[in-house]
This record gives sequence, structure tokens and C-alpha cells, in this order.
Amino acid sequence: QVQLVESGGGLVQAEGSLRLSCAASGSIFSINVMGWFRQAPGKQRELVATETSGGTTNYADSVKGRFTISRDIAKNTVYLQMNSLKPEDTGVYYCNAQLRKCYNCNFYDYWGQGTQVTVSS
Repeated sequence: QVQLVESGGGLVQAEGSLRLSCAASGSIFSINVMGWFRQAPGKQRELVATETSGGTTNYADSVKGRFTISRDIAKNTVYLQMNSLKPEDTGVYYCNAQLRKCYNCNFYDYWGQGTQVTVSS
């Protein structure tokens, strides 16, 4: 069984900062991509940022220059440093990991339970 546990969400004023963390645990052989997605009320879930095991990062245009994703490969953990937050960043942030449970296993997507981020104006 695999679990992704997020932490670090909360309420912050505009231009403030938050740092999200997500730790993956359980029956994990290797993780390819880890990242963050978010869903605002009434909207579809969207990509925020991802990082591959090789260190390649990808960001949504709306967060470039403000958010930074990083990983601790040894700890199966991914972080999202969010600076200069805006009210439109409000939503539930979900951690995602593409991982496999054994050498010959396929990679599958796993999701955390989500953490609420609210940015007040």
C-alpha cells in the first residue's frame, strides 16, 4: 500500500508565502515524477509544478517565478515553496507521484488527500 501525505497548507494574506510538503511511503520501488496539482472551487484540477527523478522541472505559466518545486529523492518527499501568493492561487493542492512497486512493475499515479491553501486579498 502507498500513501502520500501532504502538509503545510493554510490561510495567508496576498504576497505571503507557504511551503507545502508531501511524503510518499509504503511499498515503493522507485518514483519517476512527483508534483503538485490544484483545484479551485468550480474549476478542473490543474498542474502546478512537477519534477522528474532526474531533476527536470515543469511549471504552470501562472506560477513561474513565484513557486519552486524541489525533491528529496532519498526521503520520497516533494516540496512546493510558494511566494508572492495571490488570491487566485486559492484551492486544494494535491500531491501526485508516478511510481512503481517493483522493478518490472508498471508506473501508476498516486494522489494525496489534498491540503487547502487560501490566499486573502
